[in-house]
Amino acid sequence: MTSGRDPLTYKDAGVDIDAGEALVARIAPAAKATRRTGADAALGGFGGLFDLKAAGFTDPVLVASTDGVGTKLKIAIDTGLYTGIGQDLVAMCVNDIVVQGAEPLFFLDYYATGKLNVDAAATVIEGIAKACQESGCALIGGETAEMPGLYRSGDFDLAGFTVGAVERPNILPKTETMKEGDVLVGVASSGVHSNGFSLVRKVVKFLGISYDALCPFAPEQKLGEALLAPTRLYVKSGLEAIRTGGVKGLAHITGGGITENLPRALPEGLDAEIDLASFTPAPVFGWLAKSAGIEEAEMLRTFNCGLGLIAVVEAEKSGHVIDAFGFAGEHATRIGRLVKGDGEAKVVYRGALKL
Repeated sequence: MTSGRDPLTYKDAGVDIDAGEALVARIAPAAKATRRTGADAALGGFGGLFDLKAAGFTDPVLVASTDGVGTKLKIAIDTGLYTGIGQDLVAMCVNDIVVQGAEPLFFLDYYATGKLNVDAAATVIEGIAKACQESGCALIGGETAEMPGLYRSGDFDLAGFTVGAVERPNILPKTETMKEGDVLVGVASSGVHSNGFSLVRKVVKFLGISYDALCPFAPEQKLGEALLAPTRLYVKSGLEAIRTGGVKGLAHITGGGITENLPRALPEGLDAEIDLASFTPAPVFGWLAKSAGIEEAEMLRTFNCGLGLIAVVEAEKSGHVIDAFGFAGEHATRIGRLVKGDGEAKVVYRGALKL
């Protein structure tokens, strides 16, 4: 028995299966380009496969990380600028495992929206694939979810998951080898990266500036473009530095800034002493601090303040480590040293930020 009306379809409920299939077809070449030994990066299966033996590991320990882009995504949605968001997602995950000494092997993404915009989604996922390729990991799968009623029109969310491997003797940090006098090497960030954007957005709202306005700290760009500078990928440079044999630990400077992240790579009884005058933060940090009266301590525990990665290095090999980062395209410099502490590791700052 029927009501006399046309039968309902999934599309009537707001889910367009055809659009989802169109997206998979469009991103397939990008995913295929991320193939590496151990994975063929083909899409369409129920699960992604990776062959550790084929990748050449003998006694591997797996390292996994998952993350998102945070409220930086709101700026991308408000401006319609999606090109760098995929790199942000990959970087937030792969940088977290390279600091454990691991090589990222594969990546999966999760894209959720109320109504699928194939062009926007494809731009994001193609950015994910490009960042995976640059990081040497295969994009072996993912999920696109269309959920009308849960997300407002135009909104979407993004999450990622990566797995890497490290040979057991090479796991970082090597806290048992750290000692007073070890050198701290800071590696420059490309800007705010993907943390602290709830505060960034509050500053923009407080100032009443449009994301389409010329950027106060980079006049050749619009504000939205400048704030959306993608997070640096530290995989190739980090692994290159590790190969020098001088790296004892690495810290990815994300939410919590230098203050909260660097101690995670240190043992009890040793503190990190940092000379804040030894590096120059990107102009965005000075603009944020001065525009909203953000105190230095708050800057240091919210933003990366110009350093996306910090290495703990054997003093005698610090020059080789700095050179290795440089050869891999990063700007690295000596920013401090380890000093004797009196308990749980912490960061001790000297001087002032050059904001």
